[in-house]
Amino acid sequence: LVRVHSECLTGDAIGSLKCDCRDQLEYSLKKIAQEGGVIIYLRQEGRDIGLLNKVNAYALQDSGYDTVEANHQLGFSDDERSYEMVEFVLNYFGIGKIKLLTNNPKKIESLKNIEITERVPIIMESNRYNK
Repeated sequence: LVRVHSECLTGDAIGSLKCDCRDQLEYSLKKIAQEGGVIIYLRQEGRDIGLLNKVNAYALQDSGYDTVEANHQLGFSDDERSYEMVEFVLNYFGIGKIKLLTNNPKKIESLKNIEITERVPIIMESNRYNK
């Protein structure tokens, strides 16, 4: 069982309600504690736009933009993250076959040399701040 989790200081560490990153991380930690597996934590804050730009995107979201629209207003694509490092890490540990904890099709598509036997969705309830 593998969770590829992108850094989210505001969610993971501070508990921001504007995202469900912390909920997804905690869910993944529980599943991995039960079944075994790994979390690969990537330093890609704010869909890899960085903390300062993420705070600017939050301000735009407060004005009515969703995450993608806010990123576009700041000159970024929907999602700037990349996942090349994941295969390197998995290969380093001799892992060639995984169940992947994700909702993100880009993560699945990026793992070309890893056999994904199952995609395990992470379903979190939204709240009034991240809906």
